[in-house]
Amino acid sequence: MTTLSTKPKPSTLHTLTVDPLAPYNRVHSLLYSLGILALLYHHCTTFLAPPSFLSLLLFLADLVLAFMWGLVQPFRWRSVRRREFPDRLIDTVGRKNLPALDVFICTADPHKEPPMSVVSTALSVMAFDYPTDRLSVYISDDGGSEVTLFAFMEAAMFARYWLPFCRENGLQERSPEAYFSSSVGGNSDKMKVLLESSKDTDIMGDALPNLIYLSREKNINSPHHFKAGALNTLVRVSSIMTNAPVVLTLDCDMYSNDPQAPLRALCYLLDPAMASNLAYVQFPQHFQGLNEDDIYGGEVKRLFRINPRGVDGFSGPSYVGSNCFFDRRALHPSPLAPLSSHDASEPRDRGSLHLDSVLKRAHEVASCNYEVGTKWGSTIGFRYGSLVEDYHTGYRLHCEGWKSTFCDPERPAFVGDAPKNLNDALGQVKRWCIGFLEVAISKHNPLTFGIRNASLPVGLCYAYYAYWGSWCIPLTIYAFLPPLALTYQKRLFPEVFDPWFYLYVYLFLAAYITDLVDFLRAKGSIHRWWNDQRIWMVRGLTSHLFGTIQFALNHVGISTPGFNVTSKVIEEEQSERYDKGMFDFGIASPFFVILGTAAIVNLSSFVIGIARAARIEGVFNEMFLHLFLSGFIVVNCLPIYEAMFLRKDGGKMPGNVTLISILVAGFFYLIGYFMFII
Repeated sequence: MTTLSTKPKPSTLHTLTVDPLAPYNRVHSLLYSLGILALLYHHCTTFLAPPSFLSLLLFLADLVLAFMWGLVQPFRWRSVRRREFPDRLIDTVGRKNLPALDVFICTADPHKEPPMSVVSTALSVMAFDYPTDRLSVYISDDGGSEVTLFAFMEAAMFARYWLPFCRENGLQERSPEAYFSSSVGGNSDKMKVLLESSKDTDIMGDALPNLIYLSREKNINSPHHFKAGALNTLVRVSSIMTNAPVVLTLDCDMYSNDPQAPLRALCYLLDPAMASNLAYVQFPQHFQGLNEDDIYGGEVKRLFRINPRGVDGFSGPSYVGSNCFFDRRALHPSPLAPLSSHDASEPRDRGSLHLDSVLKRAHEVASCNYEVGTKWGSTIGFRYGSLVEDYHTGYRLHCEGWKSTFCDPERPAFVGDAPKNLNDALGQVKRWCIGFLEVAISKHNPLTFGIRNASLPVGLCYAYYAYWGSWCIPLTIYAFLPPLALTYQKRLFPEVFDPWFYLYVYLFLAAYITDLVDFLRAKGSIHRWWNDQRIWMVRGLTSHLFGTIQFALNHVGISTPGFNVTSKVIEEEQSERYDKGMFDFGIASPFFVILGTAAIVNLSSFVIGIARAARIEGVFNEMFLHLFLSGFIVVNCLPIYEAMFLRKDGGKMPGNVTLISILVAGFFYLIGYFMFII
């Protein structure tokens, strides 16, 4: 049986080129570093006089901004582009010698993750351009839903017709849901082999891939570790049943959009120059159905495309939870105990999936008590200890000496759904922030453990995400402190024509222009970039702030809401508003209270500042930076004002949220009075 020991000729399967702008990025980094040092020096000179609480707050904000800017620089230092050649792989290795592939798909809640969407994802990967006798698809259903099981039993019958239809018509988009839409608690474990390659064929007589459904055992007395636990169960079960040397993990809504994706991944995994320590090949996440201007920043372009290219110039990108082909050795270096005399390190023989001995052993390794006293989740498999098991797993693998690579072909290999509800989108990022902070305060802190065990640039890249929640500090301070100072005419920044004024202008414009260039080069648009920078500020005041607070409360033992699956379901009216580019504030969320408060404080301060500047000579020059910051925030808050005061549809901000925001804004002005006047 073929494993990853197949040895094609090196340097024929893929190419790598360094970003031509890399030297310019390094020069910019040097110049911007000098600007930041000058700004911090300016802050320090103000401390020669007795420092005020306000100056300390502003210094803290700029210090955190400088810290986060420093962490992001390795992403820009040696960004690379790769290209792979699947046709050469077939010519070199031979189709019959391709390694076996196990695909893991996880689902947890049939109400938030519709079974038909999960079925479409499974069928899209079953239709890979790959030998079907070497392809196995595993479904982990943590919801234990009978509806999901029934859907897959029906899918097993439909696959007999769908797979040959895809081959005969040369379809690239092989998710039935995408194709047809574009054309026109505690439970015991359940395991069911729905299709077996050696026995089941399609209507053309060709073998079908294996399809195995699993609902793992759960017990209130045993932690189940959410998605990481489900993936580790699939690693163990698949090692008993098929034991393919290559493993693909997919989100349940992330369907295959390129049937040659496995061949592209194998261009790296089968390269003898890389194979010995290559843990995984990560494809970017692309999303369907985003409105024209992507008002919620659903692409998350910097996380899924720009930054992975940057860190790919070092040890490779982080694992992002889906669209990732693993070398099984990285997840499970020591094979489970073999069945009878069979070598556990080899792929299992076809035709053995229904054997009692195989099923019994698979049930054993799927039991909720199997991991007790083992290293699963600590040094074996997907890692526990963080809500972001993907980030944590990729990080630990890099610290163990493994490398990864980023594969971003012209045609998106996988396409899925992004949240199209603002509250859900912010809630998802809040959960990420909590998970990142869990790694940041652990013994595996990227600034210590990561730099020591991986490298300086890789440690800094992982630290950037670990401290992602820190954005809430400068963004919250800048959202409220300058407008309050503007209202009470307390100058915090240099006036126009002061030499330090030009430093602030340079730092702001250079940061925004650089971000815009990166975004446009990643095939973004100016409108989408504008919404992306707006949602960055929105996340800072909501997701990052509330995530940091929730993490702190959890850390001191105060109970807060646990893990929630991001809903993939959207109501028809919400969908219509989203397609029109209208923000949805239709529920009473604490996220919207803080956004409404910031919008009101900045609008009222901007109006007061403009009125004062029109009446009093010199005020405009003296308070220009305050006016600019408040005006910039006001422009970004236009959808919030519309939702608070103008809209009548279901996406308007609830009246009680608007009222609370006004009251909290008044409270902020009261605090400002004591800070600036008394």
